[in-house]
Amino acid sequence: MSARAAWRLEALGFVRVYRYAAGKADWLAAGLPTEGTEANTLRAGTVARSDVPTCSPGERVEQAAGRARRAGWDSCIVVNADRVVLGRLRRDALDTAGEATVEQVMEEGPTTIRASEELAGLVQRMRNRNVPSILVTDPDGRLLGILWRTDANRRWPALAAARGERRCASAGGIWPLGHRRGGTAVAARE
Repeated sequence: MSARAAWRLEALGFVRVYRYAAGKADWLAAGLPTEGTEANTLRAGTVARSDVPTCSPGERVEQAAGRARRAGWDSCIVVNADRVVLGRLRRDALDTAGEATVEQVMEEGPTTIRASEELAGLVQRMRNRNVPSILVTDPDGRLLGILWRTDANRRWPALAAARGERRCASAGGIWPLGHRRGGTAVAARE
């Protein structure tokens, strides 16, 4: 909230007033709850799975692989003590035998997005680039979860209803009803 709003609330007698100086964009990017007109907007943080297995850089790959497989995953996200994403162990790296440490075989600097990313545009980009999943982090790079495109696709009906849109396979995606693409009206078909 703005400084003026905070001062006004205090003047009205509220005792516990907090001003979030980083702003609304930072709040949304951290995946924190919202109210109002945009509260129903489906965002990456809403659909991301938080149960992704993690491992530390100094850990042996064998230990990380065992934990990931027991949890039913074929990858492990490398994080530091503050859960900041440092890398990723994909399936082939988990199969590495011997005394290798996670840091020696991890994929460094995997692509991440913020929790505030709107699902509609994100899923379309993931589909266009054939990306099955993407890591979701807060503004400080801390792991919030992983967004699977398949999970997001299951949410399309809710997404469409919330945005007043319908899925239109013949037009190559999701479009607002009555939208014109390339000068031609897009007819929404199921």
